[in-house]
Amino acid sequence: MKKKYIWIALAVVVALIALWQYLGSRKESAKIGFKMTKVETGRISNYVTATGTIEPVVKVEVGTQVSGIVKKLYVDYNSVVKKGQVIAELDKTNLQSEYQSQQSNLAKAQSDYNYQKSNYERMKTLHDKGLIADNEYEGAVQSFQASQSSLSVARQNLQKAQTNLSYATITSPIDGVVLSKSVEEGQTVAASFSTPTLFYIANNLTQMRVIASVDEADIGSVADGQRVEFTVDAYVGETFNGTVTQVRQNATTTNNVVTYEVVVDAPNPDLKLKPGLTANITIYTKESGEVLTVQPKALKFDPSQYNGVQGYSIDPASEKLAGARSPKGQGILWTLEGKVFKAKQVTVGMSSKIATEVSGNIREGEPVVLEMSTNAAAMPQMPGNMGGNSPFMPKRPGAGGRR
Repeated sequence: MKKKYIWIALAVVVALIALWQYLGSRKESAKIGFKMTKVETGRISNYVTATGTIEPVVKVEVGTQVSGIVKKLYVDYNSVVKKGQVIAELDKTNLQSEYQSQQSNLAKAQSDYNYQKSNYERMKTLHDKGLIADNEYEGAVQSFQASQSSLSVARQNLQKAQTNLSYATITSPIDGVVLSKSVEEGQTVAASFSTPTLFYIANNLTQMRVIASVDEADIGSVADGQRVEFTVDAYVGETFNGTVTQVRQNATTTNNVVTYEVVVDAPNPDLKLKPGLTANITIYTKESGEVLTVQPKALKFDPSQYNGVQGYSIDPASEKLAGARSPKGQGILWTLEGKVFKAKQVTVGMSSKIATEVSGNIREGEPVVLEMSTNAAAMPQMPGNMGGNSPFMPKRPGAGGRR
């Protein structure tokens, strides 16, 4: 019976010890702490992202205004051409015949004009002397005027035939590189209703541009002269630089999404950028120099809810400062000395999603409170654990240091 009571007593003692340890651990885990961050020197950038297409700055579509068979091609893809250089010829047989026919018509019209002019001058002399009737004179005048019109028409027709004949010889309108050709020798081209395209020629491939589509929500911050970085899938890991040269006013709506075209100048001295490549661009709408920065969350921290909790308190002067209405452009950062919160009033400048510019009563490297730590019992309270993460909390992959 004694052994039974002894075992019962031991069981009660073990239960009490376990309960005491459990309650002690809960009490310990209930302790609060605070994540800290440092004021650092860095640059702040606001940016807009978009996609676009690489294009030459000047690209000319070369066609023909007359129909015919392509007799000869003098260039191919990637051919370098000069302005005025012959790049193709159409068969000229029909055009030459038309030109010769119009020459004959002009000669006939000229001969008729010469005759009618002489007849008119003769009739005028006779009419002035009263030797012929008025109707004979008027008939001579009418014939002369008709011959003048016929001569003018014949000259215009000859000019048109000559121009069409010249169109059969196709020349490059600019210095550049042939990007594409749409015909082969022996192919018939018809220009009855529209000008058929024979070639695309780019003026200068060392100077390209990106035509990007920027969402309507972002277009208000985009302006000429802003710095641009972009990448293309053809060169993984390589970044190209450019500058915004034009923000076009015309909107494009696709599936209820409104976008605006932004033109980005893109130097291409090594000819890596090719027409048609897709570019993923970043337009830096605002950029700062080297300034003091802090995480935006630190400016939102409010220690008033922790005043008097587990020994934490607010410095009286700081409490008065925090209670006063801050002027526009001002903010408060909080330091922690032991368990006393102290306020630092700062001037707030440019801000991004990850950093805000601060200046004034603050120095580089100074620790400020970021937020309350939810599991801080095993953490040092002051600056040894500036990252503010519990050693027992799981870390995301690759999270080994600060950026």
